[in-house]
Amino acid sequence: MDSRGDSPIGIFDSGVGGLTVLDECLARLPSEHFIYFGDTAWFPYGDRTAGELRGRSEAIARWLLDQGAKMVVVACNTATAAALAHLQTRLEVPVIGVMTAESHAAVQSSRSRRIGLLATEATVSSGSYQRMIAAHDAGADVTAVACPRLAPAIQRDSPYDEELVEMVREYTAPLREARVDTVILGCTHYPMVERLIRRHVPPDAVLISSGEEIAREIAGTLERQGMLRPGGEGLYRFACSGDPAAFRTVGSRFLQMPFGDVEQVDPGVAPEV
Repeated sequence: MDSRGDSPIGIFDSGVGGLTVLDECLARLPSEHFIYFGDTAWFPYGDRTAGELRGRSEAIARWLLDQGAKMVVVACNTATAAALAHLQTRLEVPVIGVMTAESHAAVQSSRSRRIGLLATEATVSSGSYQRMIAAHDAGADVTAVACPRLAPAIQRDSPYDEELVEMVREYTAPLREARVDTVILGCTHYPMVERLIRRHVPPDAVLISSGEEIAREIAGTLERQGMLRPGGEGLYRFACSGDPAAFRTVGSRFLQMPFGDVEQVDPGVAPEV
């Protein structure tokens, strides 16, 4: 076994959305240690430039490496689109993002080859999902909808209300019109309102989210590289760049588990190269 087997897996996201990925990882890999970083001071990522996201993502990833991470998981679709390739060339550990597995799963799921995508403006405009889907099926028809207000509405510390329902109805309207049979939830925040989204997409549409797919990819990568932790109960810790109390309140509501102390960290921004 690789000597790094007992080291933690580092996961980061723009906020609490990546907890949907962590949740699946905790279920699939209960022996692994995890450290999760929520970049709440920079949230949302959707209106950041690609250059900003590369610099910030590298700084966060290097902070996770300083904490001993044996792998970095980019649990944010926007950061994956902008920075995954950059991180993979700059870091010495495996770096996994949330988009490739979703695209493949969507193509496999779709019977009509009409696929819907709900994502941030930055993710949609990057064209990353569209390219990945085309690589698996050049004839697939992708209806991509930018949802700039949805992640902030999900992350706020208040009950879901009629405004959120109307927002989901508005963003899913093009998917109903296109009669898609598969919908990619292209932001890790969106599974937190999966039931609401399900009520507004075509009735038989399959929803594809990143948590289960990426947890499977993480497990496979660790096994291939001999880095699985051999047993015992894994530990987890949390850090964020914004208000730790607010992160703990919102995050524990979504993850439904105690958070304990949340460390406040400012990882800075790596210089452009």
